[in-house]
Amino acid sequence: MDVSGGHGESKEEALLRADGLWVRFGRQVVLRDISFAVARGQTLAVIGESGCGKTVLLKTLVGLINPWRGAVYFDGKNLSSLDEKQLALQRMRFGFVFQSAALFDSLTVGQNVAFPLEQHTRKSDEEIQRIVVSRLAEVGLSEDVILKRPAELSGGMRKRVGLARALALEPEVVLYDEPTTGLDPIMSDVIAELILRARQRHPVTSIVVTHDLRAARKVADRVIMLYPLTRLGADEPQIVYAGPPEAMESAADPRVSQFARGEARDRLVETGLSGGV
Repeated sequence: MDVSGGHGESKEEALLRADGLWVRFGRQVVLRDISFAVARGQTLAVIGESGCGKTVLLKTLVGLINPWRGAVYFDGKNLSSLDEKQLALQRMRFGFVFQSAALFDSLTVGQNVAFPLEQHTRKSDEEIQRIVVSRLAEVGLSEDVILKRPAELSGGMRKRVGLARALALEPEVVLYDEPTTGLDPIMSDVIAELILRARQRHPVTSIVVTHDLRAARKVADRVIMLYPLTRLGADEPQIVYAGPPEAMESAADPRVSQFARGEARDRLVETGLSGGV
């Protein structure tokens, strides 16, 4: 199975690369021998059912979790070989959009977006304010929200503030952890559109962990699908699909095509529920 970047790039040309990645907690292996490459400017969607290790993979790609075996290479550097100071510098090149937005409740919207700028730059207050207003405008929020607290915002607005904050430092890579979870279909499509526009306005590489196949089809150049290790044989690869999103429904592997169509047939058989449905 081809899990390269899909643009014919070599390992050296990939901006972000997982090479034989294993992650385990105690005796429990969560990721097994994961390899793929993401080209600069590409959007990769990582999909799969709950418990297959998607969020763990995302955290490992940014160095928040150390792999048990294998390595993550960012711009040619093995993240595991860096000391804390070097790793912190590399992380500044990433933006992270958390599943729940993870805004600071005690800060205003403006202060939340300004936070990474105040922590990691020496920009003046006036310049930071200008960037805050600009980033909020990019996600469709006016200056009226700057003084509001996160609790005063809808779920969709909080997600957009989280995206504005992630873009504040103009990162080279943006990592999205379930960006549309908990949103209605219209707002989910708004978030997907904002992911597309962020890529158009900034030269970013994006990795989107999601259950939302509609969003994945809209934003991704390429998709990889992980499968839970508890349901795989010892020699079966954990990446069961790597390719364009539009080809998933016609994939030869029924695990992929059924997931893409939202069909529970095989899972009902596994759980012994097929006879009662």
